[in-house]
Amino acid sequence: MTYHLRRLALPFVLLLMALAMLPAPTFAAGRDRIEAFLTTTGFDVALESIALASASAPRMLGIDPEGFGSVWTRLTEEVFDTEDMHETAVAILEQTLSDEALNHAVEFYASDLGQRLVEAENASHMNEDDDAIQQQGQEIVAGLIKDGSKRVESLKRMNAAIDSSGTALRALQEVQLRFLLAASASGVIDLQLSADELRQMMKQNETSMRQALQLSALAGAAYTYQDFSDADVIAYAEALEQPLMQEVYELLNAVQYEIMAMKFEVLASRMAELHPAQDI
Repeated sequence: MTYHLRRLALPFVLLLMALAMLPAPTFAAGRDRIEAFLTTTGFDVALESIALASASAPRMLGIDPEGFGSVWTRLTEEVFDTEDMHETAVAILEQTLSDEALNHAVEFYASDLGQRLVEAENASHMNEDDDAIQQQGQEIVAGLIKDGSKRVESLKRMNAAIDSSGTALRALQEVQLRFLLAASASGVIDLQLSADELRQMMKQNETSMRQALQLSALAGAAYTYQDFSDADVIAYAEALEQPLMQEVYELLNAVQYEIMAMKFEVLASRMAELHPAQDI
């Protein structure tokens, strides 16, 4: 499954807020089926890639991460433990993902096109050079626009289906807020603004931030799916727009968002233990 949110270093909305809008599953899937679902759809790799977002954490606070030395790497490996994140996701999905939605997603992603998409998305997720991906993606988009290609609109359609409820911007705002407040509470930064003042500041920047998210997602999609035909991209967009797939994505986005939010809060509190140039 495709998750451009990690590329944007997005923190996320509260899981309960998102889940409150979802219908309760008639029959929740069992653990074995959830595990198979994660592998088939590639969501297991998307979860692992959350750890890569930690690189942006110090810069959110105006701190150079290189000043922490190798201790920063050890800290992020402890906080963003992949097994822990995986277990959290499985536990939530066992209670919330219906058999019907699971079967629908697995049927698509187990197909030839689905598996090729998962392979490309997994490679993109685990590529740590976000700057290079964005640069190459922007060049691809510029070329498509120059050629008058309709592919750009198909990529936009696909991205819109991935985030149909528009949670990306709210996710960024909410978890940045949670991260900053946690950093302030632990003494990592001296925050002069209240939570309400921070929210107001973020609200004032919504338009430019939304545009930046859309452009980044478009470049990421152009890069990730560059080897796929126009027909493949359209077929993927149509698959993502199906109601059951929308249900799956809304749930998976909520799970991924909340796990990242929780981990960033823990990271903020643990940063109080660090000292610049503590390379041991």
